[in-house]
Amino acid sequence: MPTLPPSDDTAAEALHAPAAPSFSPLYQQIKGLLLQSLQAGEWKPGEAIPSEMDLAARFRVSQGTVRKAIDELAAENLLLRRQGKGTFVATHAEQHVQYRFLRLVPDGDREAEGPAERSILECRRVRSSADVARALGLRTADPVVQVRRVLSFAGVPTILEDIWLPGSAFKGLSAEQMAGYQGPTYAMFELDFGVRMVRAEEKLRAVAADPQQAALLKVPAGTPLLSVERIAFTYNDLPMELRRGLYRTENRHYRNDLS
Repeated sequence: MPTLPPSDDTAAEALHAPAAPSFSPLYQQIKGLLLQSLQAGEWKPGEAIPSEMDLAARFRVSQGTVRKAIDELAAENLLLRRQGKGTFVATHAEQHVQYRFLRLVPDGDREAEGPAERSILECRRVRSSADVARALGLRTADPVVQVRRVLSFAGVPTILEDIWLPGSAFKGLSAEQMAGYQGPTYAMFELDFGVRMVRAEEKLRAVAADPQQAALLKVPAGTPLLSVERIAFTYNDLPMELRRGLYRTENRHYRNDLS
């Protein structure tokens, strides 16, 4: 792991302040080094990272600089502070982030209907099409894992999803593994493949169900559905999943908190 030269914060900032407009504050440089460690898997999801004092000694900066870098990573949901226990790598297995990327919520009580029931229709290794390759930063015909599944709530088929994952990062992923894991799928990606999705971009549009989609979701052909295309990224904005979902919304709505 690279370290910054010994100095106090003011001297370090002066030392690392180029004339070019690419200059970043010292805490941003520390944040970048922490991201490198997260991406390299030095600290796994759910594990504690070293204390601010230890990190300050490691990077030869003040604890205040380290604290500011950690504050930003915590605000981005990459790290999680626990009072009296330390700072931990955030994980999708945490109860409060299990639905971080699922914005479709029931009109009533979410807890009353229980967890999603997953039906895996397909899980196979294929060559990527041009549009899938473009979304995942791959070359056309590179190997990807393609998954199709239906998520049901309280016995009602609600979401039809097609998922594509880079083949190199998800070797060995099987339908049995997808169906058998009881927690959130993103938590399984972390645990079994060391891939943590940290942010996502989505596109939404209204569509009409074609006959095949209608049959899988048990609605009449032509029923209005919400189409959601998501690209999920791991650290350093590396795309690791393309997901296209069709959502029934007669008893649900898409919720997003804006700030």
